[in-house]
Amino acid sequence: MLDLWFWQRIVTPHMAGLVSAIAARGHEVHYVAEEPISAKRADLGWDIPDLGKATLHLLSAEGGVSRLASQASPSSIHVCQGMRGNGYVSVVQRLLAESRLRQWVVMETVNDSGWLGAVKRLEYSRLLRTKGRAIEGILASGHATARWLIERGAPATRVYPFAYFLSGSQYSRDDGHASKAGIRFIFVGKFIKLKRLKFLITTLSKLKRKYDFELTVIGSGPLEESLRSEAMAMLPGRVRWVGRVRSPDIPALMATADCLVLPSTHDGWGAVVSEALMVGTPAICTDTCGAAEAVRYSTVGGVFGRDDAEGLLRLLERTIQAGPVHPDARRKTAAWAQCLSAEAGADYLAEILTGDSVGVPPWRRDTH
Repeated sequence: MLDLWFWQRIVTPHMAGLVSAIAARGHEVHYVAEEPISAKRADLGWDIPDLGKATLHLLSAEGGVSRLASQASPSSIHVCQGMRGNGYVSVVQRLLAESRLRQWVVMETVNDSGWLGAVKRLEYSRLLRTKGRAIEGILASGHATARWLIERGAPATRVYPFAYFLSGSQYSRDDGHASKAGIRFIFVGKFIKLKRLKFLITTLSKLKRKYDFELTVIGSGPLEESLRSEAMAMLPGRVRWVGRVRSPDIPALMATADCLVLPSTHDGWGAVVSEALMVGTPAICTDTCGAAEAVRYSTVGGVFGRDDAEGLLRLLERTIQAGPVHPDARRKTAAWAQCLSAEAGADYLAEILTGDSVGVPPWRRDTH
């Protein structure tokens, strides 16, 4: 039985499902956080996730980092959030190194564009030199993260491709939409520049004279007023604004769409991609989203270059021409996407930590 400790800033659904699933397999699991959920995440419609049989420790209620770390057994394994800029986690990593406890890091794709990217590359090279001996392995979420870390000096044998492994039920769509005209695209995210909803609206506007389609938009944010105005001008009558939705209710709405589009300039992973695939909805995303590899292995939807507007246009047009997703195709995609489930992630993590894995992630094991 594993004795696992997860050190995170908040209780995030990106980790909670995995933690709950591995605890359900009989392992002793502890989850440490500064707070249950941040105000920013609550504003986005997140609920405090259920950790199942795992034990939750909140630093404010349990005497701080040193006291908690001292409770860990000599055989414990510690999975820490990131390597830099993570508040108390850096203190934990130092204490773990001093106690010579097994320490792992889970991190997602680093946005290293622009001049600041050069600084980040240098900083991570330094961190891997100074912390590398204390870190047993790195769980690298995102299709380019493992390679990026190896280029910074991380030993290839200690870097494992990873993902956001999520809880959630499969939804199938059997209400006859496959026989209707028109394609339903869906966007889920905050209305900020990074997510590039305007880019999607502008690209779809180039197709409005040729095809019948609708864009459903879920979310909110500071750019909402301008985005609504632009959508009214460029896609009149084609955009349905849903507003904020509680995170547990989003997969059911995704299951009513024919394709999710995530046009972000950068996403460490892009949990909405996993959520869409798990309900059988194809996804389109940029190659700077961590989930791009999962999209490629799903064999539906597609990946385009971050600055390739024509590439996005081609994928949107191809999706429209293919027609509404048939229920059988939806069920097939949803069944494949269980490789992104919390249960698949729990099995994979246990294999890694016990030395039974050669590092082949679940989504590469079954390509339909």
